[in-house]
This record gives sequence, C-alpha cells and structure tokens, in this order.
Amino acid sequence: MRLTTSLLTILFLSSIQGISQDVLNPTFDDRLEQLLSFTVPVIDVPEANENADDYIFLDARELEEYQISHIPGARYIGYKKFDEDLLEGISHDDKIIVYCSVGYRSEKIGKKLEKLGYTTVYNLYGSIFEWINCDLPLENQQGIATDTIHTYNKKWSKWVDDKEAIKVW
Repeated sequence: MRLTTSLLTILFLSSIQGISQDVLNPTFDDRLEQLLSFTVPVIDVPEANENADDYIFLDARELEEYQISHIPGARYIGYKKFDEDLLEGISHDDKIIVYCSVGYRSEKIGKKLEKLGYTTVYNLYGSIFEWINCDLPLENQQGIATDTIHTYNKKWSKWVDDKEAIKVW
C-alpha cells in the first residue's frame, strides 16, 4: 500500500513538473488556495502568456462576460451552458488552457474536458483577473483591444488590481 501511494505521488508530481502557480497579490493567492480543489493541473499567467501559441484558450465564463472581453484568440466554451459542440476542431491531443474569472468555473470545465478524453488540460491560475493584473491585453467581441472586464459581480471585482481596468458586472 505504501509503495503504491508513493508511486502515485511521484507520478502526480511528474505530471505537473514545470507547471507553476503564482499570482501578484498574496491575498488573492490565499483566496485561490481556498477556492480551488486543484483537480486539474494549473498553469500561471506568465507561463501561459509566454507560450500562448502552444495552447488553445477556452473561456469558461458566461457569454455576456466573454463578449465584454476575453483573452485574445480565446474561444467561448461557457459554464452553465457548456456545449461539447463548441469543441469542434479541437483535437483530444491539443494543449488546452481553460479560464474564467478566478479559476473556479474553469476548473470544473477542465474536469469535464478530461472526462471527454482531452489529455492536456490546464486551469489558468488566477484566470482572466490575474491576466489583466499582469497588464496583458484583452479584446472585446469585435476583436478590438479593451480595458473593460466583466468581474462577475461587485464582490469579486476587488481581485482586479489593475487601476486602468474598467470593471463591469
């Protein structure tokens, strides 16, 4: 039993080697540690941005949130209205990063993707809030750069530290 547990631990750690988690605001980081269950491997924003061309970004927020702004090139996948048909053209072997506002909803969608047979799925740690906190670009529904971000509601908007951001909910 002990050997099996140790082997599983080694395999798990090997599977996430090189994937880091970190956000700029330590209080936000504490909140994420409480909120997420880490059932899907995470990737932090700097690493995701640096290697963005290697991944397909899927937005697991509601359509209204996505239309206000999203990570450039991201595809809407939804959360409450998750639709497998929106995965058309994505191979089960493609590298996928799922995000939402902070990572809770995207973690749930990431698990669904894994159950559907997608083999390389990551949850963006801190999600779109951390993306904008790192001063990375967003685009609106027309593909035009924007500083507007849908923060889900007023309570969650406190995690967007970017002073230039225009917060809507």
